[in-house]
Amino acid sequence: MYRQTLELIEQEKIIVILRGIPREKLLPLVSAMYEGGIRLVELTYDACGNIPDEEIADRISFLAKHFAGKMMFGAGTVLKKSQIAQTKAAGGHFIISPDTNPDIITETKKEGLVSIPGALTPSEATLAHRCGADFVKLFPLTQLGVGYLKTICAPLSHISFLAVGGVRIGNILDYLHSGACGVGVGITSEQKEALEQNDYHYIEESFRELVNKIRV
Repeated sequence: MYRQTLELIEQEKIIVILRGIPREKLLPLVSAMYEGGIRLVELTYDACGNIPDEEIADRISFLAKHFAGKMMFGAGTVLKKSQIAQTKAAGGHFIISPDTNPDIITETKKEGLVSIPGALTPSEATLAHRCGADFVKLFPLTQLGVGYLKTICAPLSHISFLAVGGVRIGNILDYLHSGACGVGVGITSEQKEALEQNDYHYIEESFRELVNKIRV
């Protein structure tokens, strides 16, 4: 599945980041996302430990089984080797971290999962790539924006970057046209409000609009 995961990320270009979503909301939320065209989802581990790693892994397992053959799931905020093993056992296919940790990259590749560490500087991005990262998550781009992405991609065009932080429907094409091979997007404030009101139709349509934006 390693090769299929790489190809799906390259093809779909959008990974949706789910952080702190109540368990009872996960299935209807992800179902709406699927209907809207999303095929890749990251569930983040809780760095503070308020939600046990076992619970996050269980949620990945639940979704991976329910959407088998339709979507791929991975883990985010992976800071420990044990989380890699838990993610793989749960049926996850990719590992995303906020930082560049050679040990995490090496262990991810050893387990046959797609490695997506986070980096911001050219030195971090180059180190991640040398350690075997499949993609490098350029993060956080919220304040730095498209200009920084374009600047760093010029000398590092051999690295496959995913832009994360501040990516939204109004600028997603700017990031993709400036060197990113894909993006990571979170749930917007409007989508969070719709989730609270169980308005899954809005969520489906908003993701469909995002997906259609890059299909044009």
